[in-house]
Amino acid sequence: MQLDQALRDFDRDHLWHPYTSLTNPLPVYPVSSADGVMLTFDDGRQVIDGMASWWCVIHGYNHPHLNQAAKQQIDAMSHVMFGGLTHQPAIELGQKLVGMTAEPLEHVFLTDSGSISVEVALKMALQYWQGVGKPDKQRFLTVRGGYHGDTFGAMSVCDPVGGMHQLFQGMLPQQLFAPRPDITPGDSWSDDAISDFAELIDRYSDEIAAVILEPVVQGAGGMRFYHPNYLRKMRELCDRHDVLLIFDEIATGFGRTGKLFAYEHAEVTPDILCVGKAITGGYMTLAATIATDKVAKGVCSDDMVFMHGPTFMANPLACAVANASIELLLESPWQSRVQSIESHFNTALEPLRALDAVADVRSLGAIGVVEMKESLTVSAVQEALIDEGVWLRPFGKLLYAMPPYVMEQEQLHKVTDAMSRVVNRL
Repeated sequence: MQLDQALRDFDRDHLWHPYTSLTNPLPVYPVSSADGVMLTFDDGRQVIDGMASWWCVIHGYNHPHLNQAAKQQIDAMSHVMFGGLTHQPAIELGQKLVGMTAEPLEHVFLTDSGSISVEVALKMALQYWQGVGKPDKQRFLTVRGGYHGDTFGAMSVCDPVGGMHQLFQGMLPQQLFAPRPDITPGDSWSDDAISDFAELIDRYSDEIAAVILEPVVQGAGGMRFYHPNYLRKMRELCDRHDVLLIFDEIATGFGRTGKLFAYEHAEVTPDILCVGKAITGGYMTLAATIATDKVAKGVCSDDMVFMHGPTFMANPLACAVANASIELLLESPWQSRVQSIESHFNTALEPLRALDAVADVRSLGAIGVVEMKESLTVSAVQEALIDEGVWLRPFGKLLYAMPPYVMEQEQLHKVTDAMSRVVNRL
């Protein structure tokens, strides 16, 4: 059933969509249903979702196991406050997260979005230093090219020049930024790759509460991949200078890079870990901030409480679906599926490197990226992809795919064929 014109007009005139103008909005395409990796528009057209709805629908849409978990939980209770109360879905989710992450990560703060999980991580770091008697450690060090969310604390550690939040720079805390890592996973390692970062942490260590970055993959800041040794050296530097280390795995967690968590590529452990997006398989909004025992005890020293408590913290419905999603992931052959997707991206996208309009082609896990030399016109590229039966959301100079892990080879071929044809026409 198609939306009538009055509803379309209301959407255009009154509803803000992400990263678009209200007065001159980009086109939107009404969706009537979703199943597997397919979206059905209300005019009957079907497209393959190569974006996994911004990287979270790793099992595909309308999955019976996740549907059942949601239905069973909603019959019991959809929500109850977490202040002074608890419930089995939250406890089980905490057990799963502690069990599947690195051993030192023991304490789980359940939040309602990825951006808030970053806010919580930053606040934990600040309160930790208050608790251990070093209150002057109030700044954060990160690298350019990063993206950590759209709320104020998160914005302050996003790239201040090439990122999405330049408009707000004068209003945000002034953090420290090293050059973005430009040494790729395939390059030979040189300690020169982290020399600028090392200089900054050495100079400002008395002021720095924590380092925060996305391990191995910089997501919405540019879809760039960098050498795992960068993380190893960063861990050493943080330990040497008494600085906490925060990893933002909202985009990379739960298998996206070919490892369960991207920090596993470097075999290092952060002091605080942020996860989100795929945690519920795209069914509900939920995230978590997971801290070591050292951090938790510092935050809560001298009987201090951690002053954060979202209304929908540990929402039972979201926790129940997250438990089902994690079970589904761990019981599936996700590693071989992601490896197969990476292999296909390498084969299908690499020939595009030869085109004059293409600056770079890169793949890691279930992430395939074609970077153009010039910015793309989102509406025109998206319309061309839809005509090919594929849904992708380009941004800036990037045309990329991050599909559900369950995508069949025939569907994956269709995604990359569409990318190739569109790029060849640019």
